[in-house]
Amino acid sequence: MPSATSTTASAPASGSASAPPRASSRASSKTDTSTRFTPRETLVLVVLCASQFLVALDFSVLNVALPVLGPDLGLGEAGLQWAVTAFALPTGSFLLLFGRLGDQLGRRRTFLAGLALFTVASVIAATGVNAALFLAGRALQGLGAAALVPTGMALITTSFAEGPKRTKALSINGSLMALGFTVGMVLGGVLTDTLGWRSTMGLLGVGGVLVLLAAPRLLTESWGERTRLDVPGALAVTGGLFGIVYGLSTAAEEGFTRPDVLIALLAGVALLAVFIRVEARSPEPLLPLWMLRRPNVAFGNLAGLATVSMMTAVVFLMTLYLQDLLGVTALVTGLIFGVQGLASIAGGALAPRLARRMGTSRTLALGLLGQAVLTAALLGIGPDSGVWLVVVGLALASALHLVAVVSYGVTATSGLADEDQGRATSLVTSAMQVGMALGIPLLSALSVGWAGTLREGGVSADEATLGGIRLGVGADVVVLLAVGALVALTLGRRRTVPQGAGS
Repeated sequence: MPSATSTTASAPASGSASAPPRASSRASSKTDTSTRFTPRETLVLVVLCASQFLVALDFSVLNVALPVLGPDLGLGEAGLQWAVTAFALPTGSFLLLFGRLGDQLGRRRTFLAGLALFTVASVIAATGVNAALFLAGRALQGLGAAALVPTGMALITTSFAEGPKRTKALSINGSLMALGFTVGMVLGGVLTDTLGWRSTMGLLGVGGVLVLLAAPRLLTESWGERTRLDVPGALAVTGGLFGIVYGLSTAAEEGFTRPDVLIALLAGVALLAVFIRVEARSPEPLLPLWMLRRPNVAFGNLAGLATVSMMTAVVFLMTLYLQDLLGVTALVTGLIFGVQGLASIAGGALAPRLARRMGTSRTLALGLLGQAVLTAALLGIGPDSGVWLVVVGLALASALHLVAVVSYGVTATSGLADEDQGRATSLVTSAMQVGMALGIPLLSALSVGWAGTLREGGVSADEATLGGIRLGVGADVVVLLAVGALVALTLGRRRTVPQGAGS
């Protein structure tokens, strides 16, 4: 999934946006036609890509360990998703703020601070003796990752001259992030079966230490445009997202009628409304609202939110199905998701070719609708069989998912002026991270809630769990079909192929 970052970052603007008057952009860097890295540039790229690799690894390394760490830490079935959400929520919520802080305080400085926090937090998560300490470590990991992702990408673009060399660096970074997600699935199973689930967090800590030893000597400082920080906007969007995710997550275990669930959901919606109002009045908003009035930006990011949230959620549901119902080991589960990851890489490689022939908007619609159809095949899982259906169906759905991810990134950044590309790519990355934070609790709430209703009606525990998982998969399909149809109707007639889409 993370490969979209490289695609969007390297896609140049094809025109200027119709926006309010803005400060003129600084002169662009000189184009470098060479693609050969110097030894120092190679080391810089290794360090920066390694940091992004660790973040991608963190998104997937715990997925197959969830049924094991749950009983160990006293987390119930509904609480398991917090092991993932506690990391993804701060990552998505603070991404825009830390990207702007990097511009203000220095990208190298912010990057190193985020890396140090990520490393320490990994140790806390690995050694946490109870659920509270473990989840605190995961949340701090997410906060560190929120600083690492935007500043790491900015350091890549400032360390390599615009042109083929920068494009090559971004392509390598994106490929390694996609590989990190795949490797995380496999390593999660291997480490959980051999050394225990805590070793997955320990691995991230060791990786963080290694990058920390090399980064200060290789990275040089850079700054962006000095502007006023939109602190009210950052607080409003963070609080709004937290309220919604908390409400959905608690509803998965306790139902939607609890007062704190209703209060959290209403407060979350209200804070997001406040965020929109703040952004409309802020002279330097985190999210310029005029940008969302462009159909390709609005619907492109909606598509990204849908494809990422639904794929993350279905992976969570299939993990529970394989291990809780079929008794598949963590190692085998990791290998199954390894096949999914390889299919994702193939889909990412196919996407530019499809975009060159069909246009990015049509390719985006194809990816969403294809992901929906192939996810629907998972409704055929049974109480005693379905491993091969998960292997094939999930792998093919993931390939189309990556087609959608790459296409939404290019679609959502097309036609914007050069000075707006930074915010546009931050918005694209935020849609991905927020999707990871919201998809699991939303479908988990539906799945667990329906399973509880079935058990109250006299259905056996296994059949009720399967029924809940099927409802979650069905909701996944409906969301993808709806958004895919919306993209096809609004953007499908535009055959936009940004420069480099076919490379």
